Amino acid sequence: MDIEIIISLIGFAFMAGAIDAAVGGGGLIQIPAIMSSLPHLQPATVFGTNKLASICGTGSAAWSYLRQVKLPWALLGVIALCSFVSSFVGAASVTLIPVEILRPFVLVMLIVIAIYTFMKKQFGRVHVEQRLTRKMLMLGAIGSLLIGFYDGIFGPGTGSFFIFFFIRYLSVDFLHASALSKIANFTTNLAALSFFIPTGHVLFVVGAMMAVANILGSIVGVKLAFKYGSGFIRILFLILVSLLICRMAYQMFF
Repeated sequence: MDIEIIISLIGFAFMAGAIDAAVGGGGLIQIPAIMSSLPHLQPATVFGTNKLASICGTGSAAWSYLRQVKLPWALLGVIALCSFVSSFVGAASVTLIPVEILRPFVLVMLIVIAIYTFMKKQFGRVHVEQRLTRKMLMLGAIGSLLIGFYDGIFGPGTGSFFIFFFIRYLSVDFLHASALSKIANFTTNLAALSFFIPTGHVLFVVGAMMAVANILGSIVGVKLAFKYGSGFIRILFLILVSLLICRMAYQMFF
């Protein structure tokens, strides 16, 4: 590869890691960057290489959050297990459900999430300390199964869906929801890679190079999240969801 391509991929991977660590959605930057820099690649190879790079950044962010944010281990275990299993099933079922069916539904859901978050000014601003109950574990399992399957079979907006679900149904703030979403995203990426690697859809040299930049970006993203708190993450979340809406609407209608 030309040095210009290498530098651009590293730069985009760094930005993707920073944004993904705070609110998710790093794939919005990283996947188009790989596609434009290496246009000869098959879509599956693009996704597999992206997963290899992003799982390193997501893992780094998840570790940083776990060290600084108090989260129930039982809940983390349920979320991780359900996300992994359903994401793998989704990846294995990718040929069974046409993307054209999913895209309009996802677009509507993102619009609803954006409007709800914008109208509810206190949404995700306050963290409610709760005793871990069977109901919370069931809600965490249900949300992780549904969103994990979606990530395996399609993917755009997964981080946003995780964050919204955790705030809405587990009564956490944006900071704690971001921490939980990193755990979930790490396991969905791991599940997807367990499907992509055996089928030969990963460029390891490119993925490893981008992974280093992704990790460095995630370190910056986590520091920004802790420095500025849930209010800052809420603004980034709304911006990211708005970009997702614009991107998906463009893909559907133009």
